[in-house]
Amino acid sequence: VQGDVGSGKTMVAAAALVCAARSGFQGALMAPTEILAEQHYQGLAPLLERLGITCGLLTGAMRAKERREVLARLADGELDVVIGTHALISAGVSYARLGLVVTDEQHRFGVAQRSALSAKGERPHLLVMSATPIPRSLALIIYGDLDVSAIDELPPGRQKIDTFAVTSAYRQRIYAFLRKEIAAGRQAYIICSMVERGEEVPDERKAVTEYAAMLQEKVFPDLRVAYVHGRMKPREKDAVMAAFAAGERDILVSTTVVEVGVDVPNAVIMVIENAERFGLSQLHQLRGRIGRGQYKSTCILISDAQNKEALRRLQVMCSTSDGFKIADEDLKLRGPGDFFGSRQHGLPDLKIADMLEDMEVLRQTGQAVKPLLAADPYLEKEENAPLRKAVEKLFSGAEAAMN
Repeated sequence: VQGDVGSGKTMVAAAALVCAARSGFQGALMAPTEILAEQHYQGLAPLLERLGITCGLLTGAMRAKERREVLARLADGELDVVIGTHALISAGVSYARLGLVVTDEQHRFGVAQRSALSAKGERPHLLVMSATPIPRSLALIIYGDLDVSAIDELPPGRQKIDTFAVTSAYRQRIYAFLRKEIAAGRQAYIICSMVERGEEVPDERKAVTEYAAMLQEKVFPDLRVAYVHGRMKPREKDAVMAAFAAGERDILVSTTVVEVGVDVPNAVIMVIENAERFGLSQLHQLRGRIGRGQYKSTCILISDAQNKEALRRLQVMCSTSDGFKIADEDLKLRGPGDFFGSRQHGLPDLKIADMLEDMEVLRQTGQAVKPLLAADPYLEKEENAPLRKAVEKLFSGAEAAMN
């Protein structure tokens, strides 16, 4: 199931977990971070328990005694649903009758991790949720073994996010706007891209900490500025995110680590520095961090870029909030080989075919290959040797992408 942030994927997961429990099976929901797992638990546990479905939480940060209790209840079949992180697939975790596996934010999990959770049961059903819209044509390739459903509308009452692209000349006005919103009790994100200095490797930690320190000392000395980046320890990062979610910080300076993150309905401003450095889908995902509450939200893209492609990306962001339209535009701009930021994902540039125009041919090809793979899943038969060789060549060097 793929759909924009807030489209109702979690409710689909809840309904599936209820079906599993009512049929006498257990369900497991795996989230990529502890803070997201806890958020799912806080949202789903009261709902499920009102229906008589027992629910537990399992993360790496739990005390040993709590962990032992949850593990015992899982193994005995006392727990109908367990929500957690990678802890769900660790050694020593056993299920009485696992019938449904739900993974949240699919692109954060490798194939191996998904398979490890599925292996904990006897061929459990699998529901994959992703808030990163992928063009339907690419979804047919990436999730070729899954039935893809799209939720392409938002629930009623969700406010539209105003998006503006401006140059750095507007910076002081942006800071004044932030101060006004924070004075009204709101919060803001500032996304700081890794700034390359000459030939040096970009240092995301330095870029974020220096920018946050500058804001705290020179621009907002009276406000509470925090920062997160990808090199922080997971617990340290989660602690900062939890403090921001609790309203204990006014501004969160971050790299793209917040693109998949905790729900903060009070955060209404997203400022993205050097917006031209990000892909369209990533910009859309970052924008999805705001607009989750009752307040009017604004996304500001700062860029001094002059090249046509960068300007086109910013124009698309300002003109639509539809994740599927944005994903299609991204595919047009970058081509399938670059869609995931790497040419090693087995998606070469196409010379004749067109991903968007020839989707039906792609679908038919997928259907045609199913019986072949059912009869010879590893392409070991002599007649399939040329096909195996072609597939190996296509995906050579893509192990990291696949796992």
